[in-house]
Amino acid sequence: MRGAGCTINDMWDKNLDRAVERTRMRPLAQGALAQREALVFLGGQLAIGLCVLLQLNWYSILLGASSLSVVTIYPLMKRITYWPQAVLGLAFNWGALLGWSAVAGTVNWGVCVPLYLGGVCWTLVYDSIYAHQDKIDDVKAGIRSTALLFGEKSRPILSMLSATAMSLVAYAGTTKYTGYFGGPTSITGLVAGKGSSGAGGRVSGYGWVHWWTME
Repeated sequence: MRGAGCTINDMWDKNLDRAVERTRMRPLAQGALAQREALVFLGGQLAIGLCVLLQLNWYSILLGASSLSVVTIYPLMKRITYWPQAVLGLAFNWGALLGWSAVAGTVNWGVCVPLYLGGVCWTLVYDSIYAHQDKIDDVKAGIRSTALLFGEKSRPILSMLSATAMSLVAYAGTTKYTGYFGGPTSITGLVAGKGSSGAGGRVSGYGWVHWWTME
C-alpha cells in the first residue's frame, strides 16, 4: 500500500515533478510512462494489497480500506497547505492502528492513539528535513511544505517534534495495556526503523543527522 501511495503521488504530481530538479527524471514526469500505464500498475498494487487485507478480520479490513482516502488526498495537500507532511504522517502511520487490530481483532485506542500520533510527529521530522533540499524549486513551482513554513526555526521546531514523538511512543510502550506488544524495545524500533525511512526512501538516518549537524 505504501508503494500504491507513491504511485498515486507520482500520478498527481507529474507536472510539478518536472519543475523540481530532484524529481524531473521520474518516469511519469519525463514521459517514459503514460498515465494509463501507471494506472494499470496502480491497479496491480491495489489488488495485491487487497489480497493481503482480506486475510485479516473484518474490523481490520474496514480499518485498512479507510486509509485509502488519506493516501489519495495527500498529493493535493502540497498545493493548498503548508502542512502536507502532517497528512503524509496520517497515511504512513496507519499501520500503528491496523497492526494492533490485525492481531487483537480491535484497536486499543489507549495504546494505539499515542503510538499513531508519535509516528505522525516523527514523519513531520524526517519529511520536513527531506523537504529542505527542494525549497528553491518548490517556491518557483508553488509547492508548499513545512520546510518553507518553519524556515529558520526548523531546528527548534523539529527538535520539539522529535521529543514529542519519543514521549508518545514511550508512553504507548510502557502503558500497562501493551503487554508483549510494547515495552522499551518499541522506542529502539522507532529510532532504527523510522529514522531511516521516508516516502520512496527519501532520507537515510545518516542523511538527516548530517543535515542536522552540518548545514
